Amino acid sequence: MALPVSALRLLLSLLMLAGLVSHANAQSGTSGLDAEQCAILKRHVLQPGAPVDCPQLQIVRFSYVDFDQVRHDNGEIMVMAAVAPQVKALFDELLKRRFPLAQARLMEHYQGNDDASMAENNTSAFNDRPITGGTSVSLHAYGLAIDINPLQNPFVLRDARGRLIYSPPAGQAYGKRVASRPGSGEQIVELLAQHGFLIWGGDWKKPIDYQHFQVSRKLAERMAKLPVPQARQLFESTIVAYRACRSGHGYKPKERKICAVADS
Repeated sequence: MALPVSALRLLLSLLMLAGLVSHANAQSGTSGLDAEQCAILKRHVLQPGAPVDCPQLQIVRFSYVDFDQVRHDNGEIMVMAAVAPQVKALFDELLKRRFPLAQARLMEHYQGNDDASMAENNTSAFNDRPITGGTSVSLHAYGLAIDINPLQNPFVLRDARGRLIYSPPAGQAYGKRVASRPGSGEQIVELLAQHGFLIWGGDWKKPIDYQHFQVSRKLAERMAKLPVPQARQLFESTIVAYRACRSGHGYKPKERKICAVADS
């Protein structure tokens, strides 16, 4: 029996609505890597012997505003799956605060080249590489470090002649820190900590890495060895401990560093 025209129109409307919702979920949220995405990652970024593999990673999709306060709905960042819900909540809060990001593209677009990513002021996370200027595995290789606005928050190292070297080089214009400057990491240190990234490279002495937020290496190594649900539970427990500590000690920078030991 044929459906009445009104019923057909209602059915069509519901199907269109379902399609829109599905599309929206695909554009904003978290998702694991399918076979094709894993193959691309292994071709461009992920090397044999990395501390995590495709099943332990997720892509977080989010909206953000740029430095002209124009909204973009194409933000993507790859992290360890265990932290993906917190990272999604973090970037949702950045949008709510109208904290600007220049862009956020996966490292496969740069063949895993950190310099190329920084040159485009790209916010990123997972990248299977050693630490800058060293041989130890970076926390980025675990998907447990996030770099925010590298231009406004450069990596700074003093060379053997005492000169300051900035990465990206254009970041020298932001060497003198102004916490109120749009996109500055100083504005969001506590927010990152509240979502589990308790260590900020801006607190370091040598080098100083204003763009960089991470968990402790000890925690990263523990999480990498656990199934995703248990790793997520462990990560969430560090957040609970940090927030409890902060509520008891206040919100001054010194107390933040004291409470960050909850991560270790």
